[in-house]
Amino acid sequence: MANRRVLVKRRKAVRNIRKITRTMQLIATARFQATFNRAVATRPYSQKLGELVADLARASGNIDHPLMRKNPNAPKSALVVISSNRGLCGGYNAGVLRKAVAHVEAQGKPVDVHMVGKKGVGYFRFLGRPVAERITHLADEVRYAEIEPIANKLMEQFVRGEIGAVYVAYVAFESASRQTPTVTQLLPLAPPPVAGAGVSGASAKAVEYEFSPEPAELLAALLPASVRMRLFQSFVEAVVSEHVARMVAMKAATDAAGDMIKSLTRRYNRARQTHITMELLDIIGGASSLS
Repeated sequence: MANRRVLVKRRKAVRNIRKITRTMQLIATARFQATFNRAVATRPYSQKLGELVADLARASGNIDHPLMRKNPNAPKSALVVISSNRGLCGGYNAGVLRKAVAHVEAQGKPVDVHMVGKKGVGYFRFLGRPVAERITHLADEVRYAEIEPIANKLMEQFVRGEIGAVYVAYVAFESASRQTPTVTQLLPLAPPPVAGAGVSGASAKAVEYEFSPEPAELLAALLPASVRMRLFQSFVEAVVSEHVARMVAMKAATDAAGDMIKSLTRRYNRARQTHITMELLDIIGGASSLS
């Protein structure tokens, strides 16, 4: 009898957990759709910005900008690591943090780690690794105005020669079924294509522009904007990947809870049937002793 009571209580607890995981799955699905729409909406702007920079590069000829100059004598580099503030998202944080640690260990000079997200801050604290900056106030709906000061600060340090390169570790969103932890270089900027290579559509054609001000001056304003936009795009893709990972993890937890409920139900039915059988045997044995 006690065994059946334990099974009933355990099945009830698992049902409550399944309700929670199912609700979290639905919330993650809704948030994923909203953030996915934002990520898709920013891509045309990023593409057009890149095409405009390429057109200006062809018009201005040789490009010499502080954000494109390599500085091998800098004492250190910088790494922006984008993790999450909340857990229950499978291996999302583990993948990007492993990439970040591997990158730090592969560098031959000190690395200033700018950690975004409470999970990353806690992980580096556990490893005993220093963190130059902790950023834990960003919400799920990342705004460009929140990312712009981070990019400006890194560009200022790079131009002053305090850091020789800037990298970003995040989970790149490729599709709903594929998200890849990656480390990309933000600074120094690679020279934009000066020929038609790598430019698609109408931008690959020779188009004559009348520039005011001069192309070099416009390019000097657009290159910092492209750095800010690339960093913002990394944050947007990281948020989308986080919601996908949480949606998948909660669906797996919900399915596992359903399987556990079925297993507990079968065990309860067997225990109940065994108890009924024992009671019937007792009745039959008592009747036989009276006859």
